[in-house]
Amino acid sequence: MNSGLGQGFSILQHDDSNSCRFGLAQSRVLYARFITWNNIMDKIDLRVRIGSLELKNPVMTASGTFGYGQEFYPLVDPGQLGAVVVKGLSLKPRIGNPPPRIVETPSGMLNAIGLANIGLERFLKEKLPWLENMNAVVIVNIYGHSVAEYGEVAAGLKGVAGISGIEVNVSCPNVECGGMAFGTDPEVTARVTEQVLKNSDKPVIVKLSPNVTDIRSVARAAESAGADGLSVINTLTGMVIDIEKRVPKLANLLGGLSGPAIRPVALHKVYQVVQAVHIPVIGLGGIVNHRDALEFLIAGARAVQVGTANFMKPTATLDIIEGLRVYCEEQGIARIEDLIGTLEVN
Repeated sequence: MNSGLGQGFSILQHDDSNSCRFGLAQSRVLYARFITWNNIMDKIDLRVRIGSLELKNPVMTASGTFGYGQEFYPLVDPGQLGAVVVKGLSLKPRIGNPPPRIVETPSGMLNAIGLANIGLERFLKEKLPWLENMNAVVIVNIYGHSVAEYGEVAAGLKGVAGISGIEVNVSCPNVECGGMAFGTDPEVTARVTEQVLKNSDKPVIVKLSPNVTDIRSVARAAESAGADGLSVINTLTGMVIDIEKRVPKLANLLGGLSGPAIRPVALHKVYQVVQAVHIPVIGLGGIVNHRDALEFLIAGARAVQVGTANFMKPTATLDIIEGLRVYCEEQGIARIEDLIGTLEVN
């Protein structure tokens, strides 16, 4: 079904001269409306700041759900987004867990990809140049299996042009502490943060795990260690069983739950962390449309990340940006920053 400009242009294909004249007239009207709408939209300032980093809008991709950007092009121009957070990188390539490693759940998805990635060296040679050419704001998600390894990955990004920030995944198992995730211990989280900062010349954002007793204590630890911002939250740990075969549906047994099912939990964690720290918070977890994004912004997040929704609808990020503009116009909000943290609690 054609609509908008497409409908006007389709009429031009007719041979009948009257239809052609009508098509041209209709196209001019539609084009004028399009320009007028764009002018209105341009008046809305969607820029936000995450520490020293300024983004053209508050919509980012979540690591692991958008590849390295090329996978979604040309459906999504990464240069139109606030930032692209690339798939988590380790020092060396990693093949990840054996399949099956993704399973659909009610209102969500469980994944145990195992942080498969091409490694730091290949990313810098093969993926970053394309992102630079697309004028994308690039944030590199990194992980390691020891505190020292985090520092090594960060050092490999030091001085590299085209990278605007580092997001540190502290949900990985710490081989030095029996496999316990770094992000479950405030002291270890602080050590990782310090190590990355020591080896980096870029803003450092720490991505927090929700699988802890009190996320606020971990957030404060990262802040005290010097983090420039926090991403809240990573996936929730879960499992699914095949009742016919009586085996786990994931080869890894456990996986990370994402999607709309976790959104209320994520929103609560974001609100808690915003109240506990003084550094910017980026909200993520189950955001699929602009109304979801607005909840996180009103709760105090300065930006949002879109994850599982990218699999459901590849253009979800662009739709959310447009939805935020329309909402601000309807509400008479000239700057989206004026909306951030406006939640009224009785």
